[in-house]
Amino acid sequence: MKKFLGGLFCLLTLFFVFSPVLVSEAASSEQVTINVYNWGEYISDGTDGNLDVNAEFTKRTGIKVNYTTFQSNEALFAKMQSGGTKYDVIIPSDYMVSKMIEKNMLKKLNFSKIPNFDLIDEGFKNQEYDKKNEYSVPYTWGTVGIFYNKKFINKSPNEIDWDILWDEKYKENILMFDNPRDAFAIAQFKLGLSINSNDEKDWEKSAQELKRQKPLVQSYVMDQIFDKMGNEEAFLAPYYSGDAAALLKRNKNLGFVIPKNGTNKFIDAMCIPANSQYPDEAMQYINFMCDPEIAVENISVIGYSSPQSIVKNKLPKEISENEIFYPSDEILKSAGCFVNLDENINTLIDDLWIEVKTGERGNPIGLVLVLLGFLLVYLFVIFRKNKKI
Repeated sequence: MKKFLGGLFCLLTLFFVFSPVLVSEAASSEQVTINVYNWGEYISDGTDGNLDVNAEFTKRTGIKVNYTTFQSNEALFAKMQSGGTKYDVIIPSDYMVSKMIEKNMLKKLNFSKIPNFDLIDEGFKNQEYDKKNEYSVPYTWGTVGIFYNKKFINKSPNEIDWDILWDEKYKENILMFDNPRDAFAIAQFKLGLSINSNDEKDWEKSAQELKRQKPLVQSYVMDQIFDKMGNEEAFLAPYYSGDAAALLKRNKNLGFVIPKNGTNKFIDAMCIPANSQYPDEAMQYINFMCDPEIAVENISVIGYSSPQSIVKNKLPKEISENEIFYPSDEILKSAGCFVNLDENINTLIDDLWIEVKTGERGNPIGLVLVLLGFLLVYLFVIFRKNKKI
């Protein structure tokens, strides 16, 4: 069994390490190409006539961009830890930034080369995940809420909270996050527990709640939510507020609500990996993304909230005055931000997540199945990307 698992892990590692197009190694000395690694559906790419941000960066600087995407902070971390691919700009979330700082995976930034950092609101600087603001520049922020189909959910927004994701009436029409930190947070808000608890018993309780929910869940998803909710293949799904604009526009039957019994406020930040081949060009890219002209175009398309008031004030009022994107102080008071947890808690979370999804705690076969699941999702994303080209 150990030999089998070892061989499988090697195979998976080789697949993930060598699958990206390593343009930086093939680039000529006259043409620099930076590798940018971001979340899916998280940049203005020229679709529907909007600005192609990466193409505009190349036009202005001559620096090419090899742009690839990931679906979760954990997938990003695993890819970075493998060390096989050298990225120049990555965009992890708050708690993952601090984890990477602790593991010396990020490079300190030279802010004299990122003058647009001065345009970031003070409330988004010196956050818990990067207290001295040495390694990161905020990209966007948002909250987590619930998408619901009004044709099938006969409730007003004020009546909807996290409990609805455990309602047996909607069995097999409920989607759930396919990453442990977000999934556990929902159970923790439901139970009134801290999302940053270092008490193992709190995580055990949350795992039990997720296991109780599992028979009701149609599937665990990330970017697949766009098709499943958009095509009315499911009635309920938790997801990020920034995706509300796109989904609500796609299907008028959908609504979005931020539960009053708690939500995660997250900040995604631009960072430079310690092994970046082109850190100076990477800082140019970060500065470019903070340019208000570019940021307005980008935010208008992706729907997430800007950490720059100058950008918010230039957005249409249907965005800047919409509580989905810029929630009230009341909602934000009940919001919590993830922080990096003790290593023993992180290990426990990983074990409990496997137990939630496979029913077997610490079962190597279960772990293999989870890894194969990640592999299939990765292949699906690549297939869709190639199909669009």
